Amino acid sequence: MVDSLIDTERVLPVLNEIVKIELAGVVRYTHYSLVITGPNRLPLVDFMKAQAAESLDHAQAAGEILTGLGGHPDQGIAPIEESHDHSIEKILDESIAHERRAVDLYRQLLALSEGNSIYLEEYARTQIGAEELHVIELNKLARDYSVG
Repeated sequence: MVDSLIDTERVLPVLNEIVKIELAGVVRYTHYSLVITGPNRLPLVDFMKAQAAESLDHAQAAGEILTGLGGHPDQGIAPIEESHDHSIEKILDESIAHERRAVDLYRQLLALSEGNSIYLEEYARTQIGAEELHVIELNKLARDYSVG
């Protein structure tokens, strides 16, 4: 049984934090989709809505693993740091910081599952890859807004 191979005392809190940060991403990206203005608003709104939807998918996937291992997800989200500066540059900077925090949590999960659960290892690696891709994409977007 997978749970006998996994140190659930250490893994469950990390999974719970992953659920919470992904749910915070839903709120963050939905908020950004509402406050973005300017000539590039429409494609950026679509991008932020897609990020929000993906964050919800990630939260649900982590929650399924959490509950499958006997855990109980908190009914809350991770803190959302916001400068209240809704410039595209600041929004992208805040988004990059958020995605990096998610990468850190998935890396913690990977470290706890390596050698114990192939499923959790592969899940963590896949999520790290997805979050790193988000950082790459956000950095590419930010280049246009940080020149000047």
